Amino acid sequence: MRTQVAIIGAGPSGLLLGQLLHKAGIDAVILERHTGEYVLGRIRAGVLEQVCIDLMDEAGVGERMHREGLLHGGFDMLFNGERHRVDMHRLTGGKQVMVYGQTELTRDLMEARSAAGLTTVYEAMNVRIHDFDTSRPRVTYEKDGVSHELHCDFIAGCDGFHGVCRASVPRHAIREYEKVYPFGWLGLLSDTPPVHHELIYVNSDRGFALCSQRSKTRSRYYLQVPLTDKVDHWSDEAFWQELRLRLDEEANDKLVTGPSIEKSIAPLRSFVTEPLRFGRLFLAGDAGHIVPPTGAKGLNLAATDVKYLCNGLIEYYRDKSEAGIDRYSALALKRIWRAERFSWWFTQLMHRFPDDGPIVAKFQQAELDYLMHSEAGLRTIAENYVGLPLDFGQRA
Repeated sequence: MRTQVAIIGAGPSGLLLGQLLHKAGIDAVILERHTGEYVLGRIRAGVLEQVCIDLMDEAGVGERMHREGLLHGGFDMLFNGERHRVDMHRLTGGKQVMVYGQTELTRDLMEARSAAGLTTVYEAMNVRIHDFDTSRPRVTYEKDGVSHELHCDFIAGCDGFHGVCRASVPRHAIREYEKVYPFGWLGLLSDTPPVHHELIYVNSDRGFALCSQRSKTRSRYYLQVPLTDKVDHWSDEAFWQELRLRLDEEANDKLVTGPSIEKSIAPLRSFVTEPLRFGRLFLAGDAGHIVPPTGAKGLNLAATDVKYLCNGLIEYYRDKSEAGIDRYSALALKRIWRAERFSWWFTQLMHRFPDDGPIVAKFQQAELDYLMHSEAGLRTIAENYVGLPLDFGQRA
């Protein structure tokens, strides 16, 4: 079998790349080691920046997102028992974010790909990439016990942090930067109305918390917990009780509890790979970088990686120019490091670290108090939260 672009991974970044390439008349085959049901079962973030919203529209899959997504013009910061609103809409000249679950975004992309009759191979086992440092890369895999070989012009590694693509790069050709945080997020999804119409970020003596949502009837809540904690140790009742201890009186009065649909603990890390191009192999999304979820940047960064890569591939096939793919890594990394910095800073500001003494909590509270009472401080948070413009990496 032959295609122009082999995409490894059918998560949102791989599916979005496939859809954008299809719109541009470029053939792509997607290989995914899991079933489609498994991919849809992964519970992930749901805050979309305008850039991501625009890319879903460009891919022709934005109709349901606009119909069901919730536009947010701000969010609340809770510390010292008081809430303060960051008015993103006012501070950024009208910009907003949209709450739309990553699962729903993935479903929209899957259905569009299926409707167009495009090739996605699920349960592709033992995927291996070969000869990506030559002009004739190829991918081998097994499906239902039968071996297959896929010849292509380029390979897009959209297969996540634990995928085969980054692992296939010679160690001498790659540099990895990583910070692992000493806590995780315990998340609970429930069919209960959100406690607030916007998100609430909480800095408390008991640790970080986040009140989020997926719709007007489905809520997502998070608690900072030690890495040693296990999901089995947390009953629904224990989760709700601990959340109440971290919220203010107003939120507690409005909190509606109920049985969990899903509970999980996600570790936090900051991670960046440099470069993101190795011959005819390109890394995008979690294959090349991870951000702590505090700043809601992971999915949005993946989307902009995909856009930069797609533009380069279109330029290659349309204009017979390699300038776009040559720029891909540097362009994407400039934006990635800005988002990594914000996510790291926001995580440091809002969480309790086990080795920090009481003085650090006082530093956090003083900084939060300054930020919430400074126009410049509020604008800094708002501008970073709504996301950098797509052309940021092209600016001097």
